[in-house]
Amino acid sequence: MPSAATLRQREPERHPDPWRLFSSPEKRSVVLSMLLVGVSLAVYNPVIRNGFINFDDPQYITHNPHVTAGLTWETIRWCFSSFYQANWHPLTWISHALDYHLFGANPAGHHYVNVLLHACNAVLLFLLLQSATGFTCRSLIVAALFALHPGNVESVVWAAERKNVLSMLFFLLAFEAYGVYTRKPSVGRYLGVVFLFVLALMSKPQVITFPFLLLLWDYWPLGRYRPESPLAGAMRPAPPARSFRWLCWEKCPLFFLSGISAVITMKAQRAGQAIHSSAIYTLRLRLGNAILSYPRYLRNACWPTRLSPMYPHPLESIRAWQVGLSALFLIAITLLVLSCRRQRYLLVGWFWFLGTLVPMLGLVQVGEQAMADRYAYQSFIGLFLIASWGMAEWTAAWKLSPAPLAPVAVLVLSALSFLTYRQIHYWHDSVTLWSHALSVTPERAFLIHLELGDAFDQESRFDEAIPELRAAMDPDHPAEDQLVHLGFGIYDQRHGHVQEAINEYQSALRMTTDPETRADAYSDMGSAYRQIGDYERASESFLAALQVDPNQAMALIGMGVLAQKKWDLPEAIRYYSLAMSREPTDVGYILLANAEAEAGHTAEAQEATANAAKLTTDLDQARQAAAALLAY
Repeated sequence: MPSAATLRQREPERHPDPWRLFSSPEKRSVVLSMLLVGVSLAVYNPVIRNGFINFDDPQYITHNPHVTAGLTWETIRWCFSSFYQANWHPLTWISHALDYHLFGANPAGHHYVNVLLHACNAVLLFLLLQSATGFTCRSLIVAALFALHPGNVESVVWAAERKNVLSMLFFLLAFEAYGVYTRKPSVGRYLGVVFLFVLALMSKPQVITFPFLLLLWDYWPLGRYRPESPLAGAMRPAPPARSFRWLCWEKCPLFFLSGISAVITMKAQRAGQAIHSSAIYTLRLRLGNAILSYPRYLRNACWPTRLSPMYPHPLESIRAWQVGLSALFLIAITLLVLSCRRQRYLLVGWFWFLGTLVPMLGLVQVGEQAMADRYAYQSFIGLFLIASWGMAEWTAAWKLSPAPLAPVAVLVLSALSFLTYRQIHYWHDSVTLWSHALSVTPERAFLIHLELGDAFDQESRFDEAIPELRAAMDPDHPAEDQLVHLGFGIYDQRHGHVQEAINEYQSALRMTTDPETRADAYSDMGSAYRQIGDYERASESFLAALQVDPNQAMALIGMGVLAQKKWDLPEAIRYYSLAMSREPTDVGYILLANAEAEAGHTAEAQEATANAAKLTTDLDQARQAAAALLAY
């Protein structure tokens, strides 16, 4: 009888099966999801070296006193009650406040949360499509295109655009909840869809097209319109078929929520004076730009180069023949899609692209842009779906082997990853971003010159700032040049031309009714009057700024300096403390420390100095800047 040792020698050697991870659909989905996350994080990793930029980041994060206060009950109350920055998106404000609570003013943490949300969105999109259609590879390609396309860089690496990635998270979760509801309808499951949709709307109202998209989803891949329309390759049985009217009635609560969100959004934008005059942006121009934008978005989807953070509105340069050709192009594609009734994914993908862009086309003009990459974050999914399913269906129709598609897909995704990696670097800092924008958007680049001039100014590169500010003057709309006059005033003041600076600030005040701009102009003018020793007019200007905006940090600092020069130390401490609660800076805390020390408050002075040290890498420079303010 053979021994145990002999038996062990006869047993075949067991090697671990490298394909064991893919032995079940569930394991395969987990591995592919992890792969999506890993690739997304690897491509977007350079974002941790990017800083905040001068485009909404100060207003949304670094100079927003409610956000910098961290996650408090007062902040949460403000998030739900405020129309700040012409928006109502309380969950977005809460997420920014939570980031500041965790990471402070370190931009790496804020950026990386955006990247993690984007990676989660890619995984959710993959799982949603796989669950609804039963196709793993096709769903993975759609999700990978979404994860790696450079058109989505703006939504991910721009810290202030948190609202886009956050609303998409809840949007996709709502879609998944809808799939659960359709397989086994119940009131509780439907309420789950409603709840997630509300969360998406509270992050960004761009998702108001959700109920319309569900009607497309009912058509394909769910196949709820007719009994003979099962899920194409689905892993689960098709939901019960319903009439179109019934499906519309089913979504009435969702349509109602979309309507409420639209009303709130319009109210917020009017409160923030974000809606532009129809005298400049006439209905003809808005419709023409909307029609022209669709081919431009298609171009950016298919050939994503020369992407810009700002695409200025063409205004009167729009030509009728351009609009006509664009309209014929869109009609031709739509008719082609409608004629291919058997390929239902074509209709769903195309109308997904068309429909989700409607709220973002400028039919109600908000801002100066004609279009924006961030507006396509949701819309490009429809095009990715067409590309993935179309290639697979075309291969099957011609009875070709699908094997060559794998290296083609890898090549395309690698090229997109390279473009995305490069695009991330353009967002490294404000000067790099706007310099790149000028190189790819030379037409009507007045606002880009203004942003670049401001970026140079913030880096104390004043001689480079002034030519950009001059180039920012818009000859067609001089009434909109108040920010340029502010820039000229700051430049003149720093170069000792104080009276010229005061004249520029007064010009800016005559040109604008915007509260933020007026508060800045009054504060700058107060600083100029203080510089020439006219303390009475300086005080009047600072108080005028605080009347417009009680949180204007520069005006509070200015009033504190004036009080300290009069040896009214309690009043100086009060103003400095208010300023630091609104917008903490190293120089502000040094001023507060000086006032506390002169008042004999040693512990408070030490605490203020410690707070200043946390906000700067050069405490001596901050002390010199504070001394310069007190010298005037």
